[in-house]
Amino acid sequence: MSPVIDRPVPPYLQVLEHIRNQIIDGTLAPGASVPSERQIVVDWEVSRSTATKVLAALRADGLVESIQGVGTIVRAAALRPESPQDRFARARRTGKIYGPDEYAKITEASLAAASAYLADVFGIDEGRDLIRRVRVTYRGDSPISLSTSWFDASHAETAPALLTTERIKGGTAAYLEQTANLVIARGRDDKSARTATTEDSEALGVPIGSPVLAGRNTVWTEDGVVIEYGESVRPANHWASTSWLLD
Repeated sequence: MSPVIDRPVPPYLQVLEHIRNQIIDGTLAPGASVPSERQIVVDWEVSRSTATKVLAALRADGLVESIQGVGTIVRAAALRPESPQDRFARARRTGKIYGPDEYAKITEASLAAASAYLADVFGIDEGRDLIRRVRVTYRGDSPISLSTSWFDASHAETAPALLTTERIKGGTAAYLEQTANLVIARGRDDKSARTATTEDSEALGVPIGSPVLAGRNTVWTEDGVVIEYGESVRPANHWASTSWLLD
């Protein structure tokens, strides 16, 4: 029998993720006050040292700043590019996949032949059709991400919105959970630096050959069925952060 870890999430991480998620989903907007050490102690019934550690981690992540005479507030620059995991988690909590002042334009929704790489991802024959959706995400008037998602073509009938350029409330993976009776069980995000292509340049307004951050994300069911595979690219000089704790 395989070993099983049965360990509760440390209080520090519970509080940290709660406040972090409030910043990401816009409950705590830029400039809003963050709970003080004293308030965290009262609300969560934790020690003062735990509350201090939470606020220190939020500052280290670049999410908040302390201003003398004001307190700790959400930084204006806190709305950094997010991982697919962030978006999936927010969609589950709030039904919204984009953050404050963010929106997406779907520029393409069509059937496209699977490359050798995509065929391997989905476990299908090369050249078989997949559903392909391309979107540009904006914050205010500025494009911050170009992303493409692929889905098995069998969803064309059960999830017809995938083949339209209309935005899907709650995100495409959640939409497939509802229409195709699929349940998201796990995912993986990968990132790598590369140079901007012509397509990147046109969508994001960056010079061809300039550095960009590329990402790949895959979402599976418990049985290993690929629900969605996506690729994204972001301009340079955008931080992506993850909180962690040493045991």
